[in-house]
Amino acid sequence: MGNIVAIVGRPNVGKSTLFNRLTKTRRAIVDKQAGTTRDRQYGKSEWNGREFSVIDTGGWVENSDDVFEEAINRHVKIAIEEADVILFVVDVISGITDQDEQVAKILRMNKKPVMLIANKVDTFDLQYQAAEFYKFGLGDPFIISSINGLGTGEMLDELLKHFKPDISDDIEDMLPRFAVVGRPNVGKSSLINALIGEERTIVTDIAGTTRDSIYLHFNRFGHNFFLVDTAGIRKKAKVTEDLEYYSVVRSIRAIENSDVCILMIDATRGVESQDMNIFSLIQRNKKGMVVVINKWDLIENKGINDVKRIEKHIRERFAPFVDFPIIFTSVPNKQRILKVLDAAMTVYKNKQRKIPTGKLNAVLLPAIENYPPPALKGKYVKIKYVTQLPKTSVPSFVFFANLPQYVKEPYRRFLENKIRATWHFSGTPINVFIRKK
Repeated sequence: MGNIVAIVGRPNVGKSTLFNRLTKTRRAIVDKQAGTTRDRQYGKSEWNGREFSVIDTGGWVENSDDVFEEAINRHVKIAIEEADVILFVVDVISGITDQDEQVAKILRMNKKPVMLIANKVDTFDLQYQAAEFYKFGLGDPFIISSINGLGTGEMLDELLKHFKPDISDDIEDMLPRFAVVGRPNVGKSSLINALIGEERTIVTDIAGTTRDSIYLHFNRFGHNFFLVDTAGIRKKAKVTEDLEYYSVVRSIRAIENSDVCILMIDATRGVESQDMNIFSLIQRNKKGMVVVINKWDLIENKGINDVKRIEKHIRERFAPFVDFPIIFTSVPNKQRILKVLDAAMTVYKNKQRKIPTGKLNAVLLPAIENYPPPALKGKYVKIKYVTQLPKTSVPSFVFFANLPQYVKEPYRRFLENKIRATWHFSGTPINVFIRKK
């Protein structure tokens, strides 16, 4: 399990530039997925073999009337509550402002590790101006330029020292972990409560894992798994929070700590931008997914055609990933709740599925022969062999070809669809690699 790093500070100090520099260390992050309006605010980064998540608290402030007082304080507090390490970014050129003072004051009162980042040191002689930031009482400022990368290596080396060790708990290796995610008021807590029921004896809180998520052990109705519960566990003094931002930050924790995500969508509201944000988090983290359309009891005169229409709409919004179960529930009426668990368990098993090499080749090579990759510049691509990689977090298949660089995305998707059509991989992402034979 990785760590979460939050970038905080007043507007225009270069938080987003730093965020972009950190997250671009891995190409996978920059693919723009349609509909993810807040794509920029969450990414994955890696340094010296340690992977971590980065949250940029900046972008949520843009439309606020009183930009500083409310929005920034609120986001800084939420970030502090959820992150493992805080990067407090200040601007060497403009020096200390009242807004910086306020952020520093909030940070001094908290116990999380804080690194003070003096940004915009784009030329050598600007570094001496960073001395005034000692006034914050937050230790030595790290002198960096997010634009040209100066000093970011030393900063990252120090950042790693603050990380909690990656421990693999025995509990996690044994049983599947399911996370219930979705925007506020969609019925997440009600679903968890309905599953757990009044028999609290079946629930054991296992805290003390790398992050503050709590695993609720569920062993009932023939199912044995952990529910990753993050929402509403720690009843802290309520931050008067921006609910949308808060729920996305909270979802990051739950999603990263799980194997399969149960994404709840409100039947009365359909798929909104925030659902797309959470979906994109699930996709980026390569987790299995079950979609639950909740509050189905509130929809008038619903027939089989309504079900089909809604299913079609959801798959269109989440395309190109369309192979996942969709279940219509009403939590208060306990309608189809166990079906959700069955589906999550099936997806978990699909994620572990291994296909023997002989079977893969017997099915896929004839399909490739009937529909070969398109020729490029008069050169023909020949795929000779396919195998599934062992020990991967999601099913991963390697196709060996003479000219792998000529195999484009549409053909990769054709290969993935062929695999999905033949074997059961519903709900789980699949990796398709083309390598030189």
